[in-house]
Amino acid sequence: MSDGAASARVSGEVASAPANDAAQLRCGFCGGPARPAGPRLIACAACGSATTFPVPDDRELAAAYAGSYRPAEGRFGAGGDRLLAATRGRLARRIDAVAPPGPVLDVGAGDGTLVAALLRRGREAVGLERGGPSAPMGTRPIVAAELADFDSRAGEWAAIVMWHSLEHLRDPAGALAHAAGLLAPGGVLLIAVPNRDSWQARILADRWLALDLPRHLTHLSAAALTDALSGLGLEVERVSHWRGGQVLFGWLHGILAALPGRPDLYDAIRQPTARTAALTSRQRGRTLAAAVLLSPAAALASAGEVLTGHGGSVFIQARRRAAGRQPAH
Repeated sequence: MSDGAASARVSGEVASAPANDAAQLRCGFCGGPARPAGPRLIACAACGSATTFPVPDDRELAAAYAGSYRPAEGRFGAGGDRLLAATRGRLARRIDAVAPPGPVLDVGAGDGTLVAALLRRGREAVGLERGGPSAPMGTRPIVAAELADFDSRAGEWAAIVMWHSLEHLRDPAGALAHAAGLLAPGGVLLIAVPNRDSWQARILADRWLALDLPRHLTHLSAAALTDALSGLGLEVERVSHWRGGQVLFGWLHGILAALPGRPDLYDAIRQPTARTAALTSRQRGRTLAAAVLLSPAAALASAGEVLTGHGGSVFIQARRRAAGRQPAH
């Protein structure tokens, strides 16, 4: 990029804009006017979301997802991957309970853990993962495709899941619209994203774990997401500031990062091949011990933001109305 130019996204398109001309900056979610809001972020004056800016190109994103991001041998130590599988099992039970009969589409399926959990429950399920699955899938059906390019009939899916994947997409608003069109009447869309309107996002700033630059391209507020879903004609049935996960851990990670040396709790709980930097056993032990000591403070902060509706992540369940069904009041 030359002559001080930077790329700005408007409604899924990439436009050229001078980096010092704030009047030309646009939100990557709603297309509204945006302004610089810290290192590599612009904030939207219309919907309250933020956009990573300049938008990373394919080469930068490929490097960000390579290597330690999700190695084939697993990410977490001390049974962490088994715990993650258990949480996906609970999510599969919820999907099975709230969705009508029919197949489930998992957008951003990763290693296919949720797809496997749904298959065990007797649900037909397909996962989408850009660039292909991140680990050997065996018989799990994982398709290497973006949602916008996925060949599917309108009205085919009983449920579509975007579990911490929407923020990774280049055109999140377009993805939501496409997903709404793929839902069967009565089908449900289940979304979890980091909440930019959370206490931890505001207080922790660049120490917020869920900022995750440059992989997270759009940083949504809960209000922006619910408004977008309602605008697509979906009925928002549930908003939870706890069920989306990463609330307590987000606080712990950010609080520890303020200590001397900025210890990285996320690296400390990961397998050696999944870490962004080498850790000695002593460094890892000190980080984990500090996390235990600071857990009460993180729990108190988590309770406060959840109770006030400003959780570090937000879970939203929205349904396509069945024919003849009236909106709930």
